[in-house]
Amino acid sequence: MIRWLQNKGKTATCAALTALTLVVGTGASHAADERVGDFSLLDHEGYFHHMAWYDNNKAIVFLVQGNGAQETRNALASFSELKERYEDQGLVFMMINPLGEDRAAVAADVAAMGTDIPVLIDDVQTVSESIGIESLGEAVVFDPKSFRVVYRGAPGQEFTDALASIAAGESVTTAYVAAQGTQVQYRERDITAVSYEKDVAPIIAENCASCHREGGIAPFALDSHAMVQGWSPMIREVMMTKRMPPGQIDPHINEFKNSYVVPFDDQRKVLDWIAAGSQKDGNTDPLAMIEWPPTEWAFGEPDYIIEVAEQAIPATGVLDYRYEFIPINLPDGKDRYVKASQYMPGDRTVLHHTLNALFAPGERPSGSGFVGTPDPNLAYITPYIPGAAPYVEEPNTGGLLKDGSTIAIQLHYTTTGRETTDASRIGVWFYDEDEIPEERMTGECACIFTPTWTTIPAYDPNFEMAAQIEIPADAYLHSFLPHMHFRGKYMRFDAHLPDGTVKPLINVANYNYNWQMEYKLEEPMLVPAGTRVVATGAFDNSEQNKANPDASRDVPWGDQSWDEMFFGQVYYKLVDQSVYAVTEDESVDSNLVSAAQ
Repeated sequence: MIRWLQNKGKTATCAALTALTLVVGTGASHAADERVGDFSLLDHEGYFHHMAWYDNNKAIVFLVQGNGAQETRNALASFSELKERYEDQGLVFMMINPLGEDRAAVAADVAAMGTDIPVLIDDVQTVSESIGIESLGEAVVFDPKSFRVVYRGAPGQEFTDALASIAAGESVTTAYVAAQGTQVQYRERDITAVSYEKDVAPIIAENCASCHREGGIAPFALDSHAMVQGWSPMIREVMMTKRMPPGQIDPHINEFKNSYVVPFDDQRKVLDWIAAGSQKDGNTDPLAMIEWPPTEWAFGEPDYIIEVAEQAIPATGVLDYRYEFIPINLPDGKDRYVKASQYMPGDRTVLHHTLNALFAPGERPSGSGFVGTPDPNLAYITPYIPGAAPYVEEPNTGGLLKDGSTIAIQLHYTTTGRETTDASRIGVWFYDEDEIPEERMTGECACIFTPTWTTIPAYDPNFEMAAQIEIPADAYLHSFLPHMHFRGKYMRFDAHLPDGTVKPLINVANYNYNWQMEYKLEEPMLVPAGTRVVATGAFDNSEQNKANPDASRDVPWGDQSWDEMFFGQVYYKLVDQSVYAVTEDESVDSNLVSAAQ
């Protein structure tokens, strides 16, 4: 299989800035009907803003911000007055930083200006180029329905008149007024110099091709230049809105092995290449040369396969949870330490999720259901979670799978309008017999259940909840997994240390129920005993949430997806691993896996 290394050191330059598709550069066209397209950005506090979400408003009004820019400060007072006048008339007011400046520095500048207006930070600069932003302190009016710029330029009388016209439902008569101010510096580059063979194909291979391939879970393959070229308008759209790669997290908080964020320079290369016409160069097509493993399993054929009994799924109706109890009969009857596992659904269109609980020989559930804290000494067998990757233990880490054990599986199915069957399998890979992992991982959930659940009010676009766990001893934090249902909006995890320090851990800024990932820190984070890990999440129960089953409903906790849940799973290793030691005569509680539903 061809493996790609991304070349981040090469930067194509040219004498003058060449703009992206529909982008205005030095020779700008300022037509009022200029279509930019949809986009999403994070603001200076890490909150996600998708322009299409605001399409129930008449316009989004931006003031161009730069750290320390006097032009922004000069315009802010009148901008704030206009905000107060029009924000209840269908106009949304924000600022935008087109320079991709450091978030902490932008936050400090916002604080110094004494405003609470959010500043969207354009890390890649492609949005700002698309809009045609030229100078700091200028104003931009954007239509979130048509994705067009209806005014850009000086924040003077013409700008004020434009807002009055929009609020009144009238057309803007003056769409562009030259602004005086510090010019925004974009990276100079020749977009025609981006190579498909050397630049774009390796980026697609690294970030997209494992799903977008023949037999992959994506709806189409990106396995040749022709396919990438044909889908290039869609690629641009999903990159600009941060919809793909799926499961992206805030790239400004810690380093993760699986952030699902394409590096900023690589995003720029792909978008530049699309803007230049998605042309092919070179003598080879690297995507067509990738050879995928012949097996459907992620790590080759499993050492052991757990067969889940075939389930008949009707065309319609609400289905109760189903339960299967499957005996574990290992090869040669030998107990083995588990290194990795993968849940292979028979029909992923109807399988909503699974949970599982592993019981040692002769043991049965202890009453804590499927959401207790698992025993690290027992093997971890991954459940099925929408969008989740196969599970691999950290090096030298894992629990024992005993011959004669029983795995209990809870299956949640949803109907799709057609009858089908699901015959799922779980692949398990073992450590070598002479390789015994010495370390164990603890999983614990910052969860909210019915006794402490607060009903989510109807039509509320941002209803927050929080839950926490306390780390009992010095430990290394390893990973985090958020879970909510269709109304889930974001979830943040923060470490509150005993000395009062608060460390951000992860910000899942745009939670998506279809892609529930376990995010693994690049380097485990050491925290002292008594550290509280607080998960703070929000639900969008508004009509603007296109996945919302019913915005008019007050939403309780519940098993079904039209109700809601709040799970903030945290995985950590205690520094003192001796606490995991089990003597021969000690009983081992059931491994009740706290997986997301």
